[in-house]
Amino acid sequence: MDQAIEISEAEGPTPATEPTAEAAYDAFVWANLPRNYAGNYIHGMLGMTGFRLLNAPTFIPIFLHELSGSDAIVGLGAGLQQLGALVSPIISASQIEHRKKVMPAAMLIGSLMRLAVLGMALASWFMRGMPLLASMLVLLFLFGIFSGAQRVAFQLLLAKVIPIVRRGRLQAWRNLTGGAIAAVLTWAAGRWLIGRNIFGHGYSVTFAVAFVLTSLGLTFLQVLLREPEPPTLRSRVRMLDRLRDFPALLSDKDFSFFMLTQTLAVAGRLAAPFYVLYAKGSVALDGPTLGLLGFAFLGADTASNLVWGYMGDKSGFRLACLASLALWVGSTVLLIYAHNLPMIALALAGLGAASSGYNMSSQTLVLEFGLREDIAMRLAFSSTAEGLAAALGPLLGGLIAKAFGYSPLLWISAGCVLSALIVLTLMVREPRGRTATA
Repeated sequence: MDQAIEISEAEGPTPATEPTAEAAYDAFVWANLPRNYAGNYIHGMLGMTGFRLLNAPTFIPIFLHELSGSDAIVGLGAGLQQLGALVSPIISASQIEHRKKVMPAAMLIGSLMRLAVLGMALASWFMRGMPLLASMLVLLFLFGIFSGAQRVAFQLLLAKVIPIVRRGRLQAWRNLTGGAIAAVLTWAAGRWLIGRNIFGHGYSVTFAVAFVLTSLGLTFLQVLLREPEPPTLRSRVRMLDRLRDFPALLSDKDFSFFMLTQTLAVAGRLAAPFYVLYAKGSVALDGPTLGLLGFAFLGADTASNLVWGYMGDKSGFRLACLASLALWVGSTVLLIYAHNLPMIALALAGLGAASSGYNMSSQTLVLEFGLREDIAMRLAFSSTAEGLAAALGPLLGGLIAKAFGYSPLLWISAGCVLSALIVLTLMVREPRGRTATA
């Protein structure tokens, strides 16, 4: 009899114990976790495969250098991309944070980002000379705009549908498989698509492959994802009014110093477009060698993801961020002293692993500070702070490289990342532990 009563009570809550809106939200998240996990996994895997063909420090820098013969133009291209990513996050956050469903806006932003990639493929196929160079610079700027907006929208979706204790492993396996495909694809693109200039338009075909893969990922996400409606939402206000809330976000000292950490770390990327150009002084960069170096960078990025993801889930993402920054500094110094292909490949592998760890840990840490209702604006603030440093960095990097050479540029990069490591070590507490003890 007692057992029957226990079973009856376990079958559902009585009216007096109806779940709260927050409990219902959590129940929806866990009930739909398998399909949302699958949707985010496939979208991230295919998106990463395609976008890393563009964001790896190999094809775009070399392509711009071949078109212009100028380090300053290489820096301008990277700077325009980052400038685009600087101006869009706050606009994106202000347009989605009050919505019960983020997915429609995310799909629109993601589609526009992929159209910019298609534009690069078409421009590379049909244009030559200065019109092609000008088109690439404009398209990189547009790519950056939609990239910054997409980062806010899709990270907000991730925070809504994936519980905090599962985010690390999702990103780890997503990045592992996507990065593995991207590493092999980068090697193949360098060796065959670009090395053999397939169809007479090797770069164009490479950009077209990136467009197809990323578009497939977006399609899978739209089909699979089930998005909950949060129990609390920000009321809709004008963007300028919402900007006045930024000082309140910075009243959290851990978050404000984390913003400083991000800014310093992203400033360290001023040398990223020039890694492969620095290597050019020691080895001949034909198609196969370019593919090998791209494979080293993306392969290490890929292989390290399980370490970063499980470290973040188990010990918190602050530790993963510390480790990745330390690896970034060491690999930059190794590249400075590398004068043969094996050492250069090892240095790029270290930089790839560090990039993977920093990106995963910094993006996930932002989600863990403060209230859920402020996630969109924290993402926007974080992306804007990073974008400012990232936009100015490559431009400054191109000028430094032109005036003083690549070696001083790499030392400056190492100094910026080392400063970020010091700030994170001394001034930022693990937010997950802080929440647990609050």
